[in-house]
Amino acid sequence: MSRPEYQAPPEIYYGDAEAKKYTQNTRNQQIQADMTYRAIELLNLPPDEPAFLLDIGCGSGLSGEILDEEGHIWAGVDIAPSMLEVALERDLDGDLFLQDIGQGFGFRPGSFDGAISISVLQWLLNAETSHPTSSPPHRLTRFFTTLHSALRNPSRAVLQFYPTSDDQIQLITSIAQKAGFGGGVVVDYPNSKKARKVFLCLFVGGGGTQQQMPKGVEGEDDEHARFERRREKEKKRSTSGKRKNIKDRDWILRKKELYRQRGKEGVPRDSKYTGRKRKTTF
Repeated sequence: MSRPEYQAPPEIYYGDAEAKKYTQNTRNQQIQADMTYRAIELLNLPPDEPAFLLDIGCGSGLSGEILDEEGHIWAGVDIAPSMLEVALERDLDGDLFLQDIGQGFGFRPGSFDGAISISVLQWLLNAETSHPTSSPPHRLTRFFTTLHSALRNPSRAVLQFYPTSDDQIQLITSIAQKAGFGGGVVVDYPNSKKARKVFLCLFVGGGGTQQQMPKGVEGEDDEHARFERRREKEKKRSTSGKRKNIKDRDWILRKKELYRQRGKEGVPRDSKYTGRKRKTTF
């Protein structure tokens, strides 16, 4: 079966049915979670400090869910309305924007502490029309130029994608460098056809090309290794306290305010009883 980006534009391919099917698929959830954890690791953010991150091609919010768990604040952009509808139904904390990333971003300069993207960049390599502005080099230039502007100095962007050739990698990295980014490509499990993952790790400021490039994960990936990594991350979260399991008053008020900003109807009013623990009765 050919990859989705060869079948139709993303806003058409991910219609209502496909958006729900993709989100409910447990294998997709696992793969998305693993790659998001890895992207956060490559961002090399300050420990135990929440960051404001941009999730590029956020889809239905599978990556955003991990960002929530890791204690970060985020905003997501996607071109598929059906994917964003599913994300809204899942009541995630991030702000969502309907946007074609090939036309660039409109965020204020220095808005974000970092950016991640999972399985999105390859969609920009297909020209949907014969117009010059639809060509991959033009769309990639708009994407990287405006992304560079939206990131603070210093920061990183980590973009996982599926290239089909070395020429595609060369095209993407050269345009990113022309936009002002430092960095390069990180490949995990380079000797595995199934587990091989390509990450574009880009630097803004902070020495640019002088920053040390992260190393890719070597060896062969397997289900047991992935399980152990996820269990270790869960253990670290439970000991550091970054993942909130208790929904206290502040969390409830923040969630209700987020619903109001999104125009959700029927949000209960705040009162002195909001978030109050109920006594146990028998």
